[in-house]
Amino acid sequence: MSSQDVLKNASTLASYNVLLQVMFRVLTFLLNAFTLRFVSKELIGVVNVRLTLLYSTLVFLSREAFRKACLSGSDGGKHNWRQLINLLWLTLPLGVLWGALLAAVWLWLLEVPDPQVIPFYGPAVVLFALAGMQELLAEPLWVLAQAHMFVRLKVVAESLAMLAKCSMTVVLVVSAREWGLYIFSAAHLVYTGVLVLCYVVYFIRFLPSKEATKSNFPLRNIRDLMPHTANGEPLVDWTVARLTWSFFKQSFLKQILTEGERYVMTFLNVLSFGDQGVYDIINNLGSMVARFVFLPIEESFYIFFAKVLERGRDVKSQKQEDVGVAADVLQCLLKLVLVIGLIIAVFGYAYSGLALDIYGGSLLSSGAGPSLLRCYSCYVLLLAVNGVTECFVFAAMSQEEVDKYNLVMLALSVSFLFLSYVLTWWAGGAGFILANCLNMALRITHSVLYIRRYFLSSPWKPLRGLLPSPPLCLMLAVSAAVTAVSEAAFCCDSGWLLRLVHVGVGAACLLFVLGTVLLTETQLVMFVRMQLLPQYGKKHA
Repeated sequence: MSSQDVLKNASTLASYNVLLQVMFRVLTFLLNAFTLRFVSKELIGVVNVRLTLLYSTLVFLSREAFRKACLSGSDGGKHNWRQLINLLWLTLPLGVLWGALLAAVWLWLLEVPDPQVIPFYGPAVVLFALAGMQELLAEPLWVLAQAHMFVRLKVVAESLAMLAKCSMTVVLVVSAREWGLYIFSAAHLVYTGVLVLCYVVYFIRFLPSKEATKSNFPLRNIRDLMPHTANGEPLVDWTVARLTWSFFKQSFLKQILTEGERYVMTFLNVLSFGDQGVYDIINNLGSMVARFVFLPIEESFYIFFAKVLERGRDVKSQKQEDVGVAADVLQCLLKLVLVIGLIIAVFGYAYSGLALDIYGGSLLSSGAGPSLLRCYSCYVLLLAVNGVTECFVFAAMSQEEVDKYNLVMLALSVSFLFLSYVLTWWAGGAGFILANCLNMALRITHSVLYIRRYFLSSPWKPLRGLLPSPPLCLMLAVSAAVTAVSEAAFCCDSGWLLRLVHVGVGAACLLFVLGTVLLTETQLVMFVRMQLLPQYGKKHA
């Protein structure tokens, strides 16, 4: 498969992933707004922080390293898929071990919530752990689908699973509120069950089909999806297994960085369950765009870079056409996420208070809520840039470089936990965001230096994507000043009419900013039109 074909497929995958994440976040957004009116903030804190942390830790540590290793260069021909399937099935026993260990910690070492306020905590821990193990049953199928760009399968499977989860939550919250944590445990089990079922049904129908034969799919029947060996070949590909071990050590540290504030809240008790609930709601609101735009782009283009570039080899020893395509894509991606991040930072400052008041009323808009969301708006900018730079770096690094970077991640993990603890005592919930900003800035610095060295002897300079045009910078500065004045004059205690005026001022400023982008960032506009919006590009070709 040529680099242009891989780029086309990765772009399509990114587009579908963005649409999928938009739907997820909208549904979650509406679900949280609904449940806020039926359950206590303490219950939300336990579910969204402690139990979700248990699930995400189990799943991430069990599968993330396998995903990265098995998708590196796996275009269906470079690896023996029988060996990869055998390796991927190791995620299940690993998940059982992590589940038993984490459940024991959550039940016996952590503070148990008051059963009068939050009942059924013990069974909920077990059920969330079982949900994580259940999801791992689909892991070999997920990797197969990603490697062969089955983009619609992921969209359909996760959409149906999310709809089932939301439906179950709404029905139980309304009809059986006294069930407490059982509501959210049952909904999560339904989510993972529907997800696994969709993947299993798809491959049962696909493998014997003519389409699979025509596309030279490496597996022929459902038995090929089970762990087994062939005569004369090792059980697993040991090169991929060693790479998995390297990624596993890194994933452990990355999980601490990704979920660091939840670990600090859970293990150090720096915030009450109620405060954890409020912080988590604002955290979800603040990271909404990061999750439904930046994360799908990072996941999809990691696959693109891993397929196009040869891991561990310098630029001169690779196909120059492929390296050139990768450099151009990296530059455009950096510019794209930078522009989106700057817009969020600028407009997030003036509209955080209004957004929280509409979403959750005085529960969120009073106190530290608006300040937390303003801080998060700035953090999103760093999150966006780091996602793209790291997805390139992880695709290009050799195994030895990955091992060395594990030491960097270890230092960052320790510093993050320390900074989170200290800054939270000093600044409350905002301390978590400040600690994240500092650590993200350090990770970006490391990745930028690696990318600069990687392309130093080549004619390509993809880091120019981090330099927005001067007219765009000027327009963003003007918009920041105008919207700040508008907030002071019209928002948010003078009635809905003046609030609408404030919204109108922001909409006008945003239109001017987008117009400036269209006029000054022509390469970025062309990339978005032809790659991230492939259907639009076909219609206008």
